[in-house]
Amino acid sequence: MDWVDAFYSQTGAWWGDAEARITDRDHRRAALLRRYGGSGSMRVLELGCGYGTTAAALADAGHLVTAVEISDRVRHAVDFARQAGHGRLSVLREDFYAVRLPRLFDAVCYWDGFGVGADADQRGLLLRISREWLKPGGVALVDVYNPFVWARWDGDEEHKLPDPERGYAHELYERTTFDPVTCTATDTWWDAADPDRRISQTLRCYTPADLALLLGGTGLALTAIAVAGHTFEPGSPRPSLRELLNDHHQYLAVMRHEPRTS
Repeated sequence: MDWVDAFYSQTGAWWGDAEARITDRDHRRAALLRRYGGSGSMRVLELGCGYGTTAAALADAGHLVTAVEISDRVRHAVDFARQAGHGRLSVLREDFYAVRLPRLFDAVCYWDGFGVGADADQRGLLLRISREWLKPGGVALVDVYNPFVWARWDGDEEHKLPDPERGYAHELYERTTFDPVTCTATDTWWDAADPDRRISQTLRCYTPADLALLLGGTGLALTAIAVAGHTFEPGSPRPSLRELLNDHHQYLAVMRHEPRTS
């Protein structure tokens, strides 16, 4: 996973001026935490916080937030932490596969990122959430990449023109491929001004059924799936659910920490 820091630092340099701002998406995520985690102030851990926009929105909503980010995008998150004040948002530039944290949290959030590495890496992270970070009965909200849509994007290429007024200064190309054997998407980007230098992210995708299998023995139970305003139990059949089959490249997995019994 050596590519992670370099990929998100470079794309952050391309897009940071445009995207390092709190938007409706961040407030929707805060609402999802309230819906699935309950009302009142919580201690929240956000993994892979990127620019820190959602972490800032959660702090604004009254939560005490610890945010972890490995890439240069973290400098924006640090700015949000200064603005939040009163210690409501603390930001760590760390690898969350290795970081050590001194406290337990009521909620752990991982927005738009789960799937970096192999299955063993995902299981290791889920075990850390369960055994090291999440209080018994706590909630984990994790965005999971949806293989049905990523498979449909196989071979797609996009040309993104600069839009300086919105903060996008670079002319970029993106190409997406999907490996149906490993259920892995590869998302490759390059700058038109430097076409020989290409950077890629590789994302393991999981159906809800595959995710439930991955969770076995981790101490986390998949209690709900949310996509496009729909919420359903993971074991209930949903034939022809267009949002998962065609429309949304990720879904939200709601997990609960089940305390181990002797």
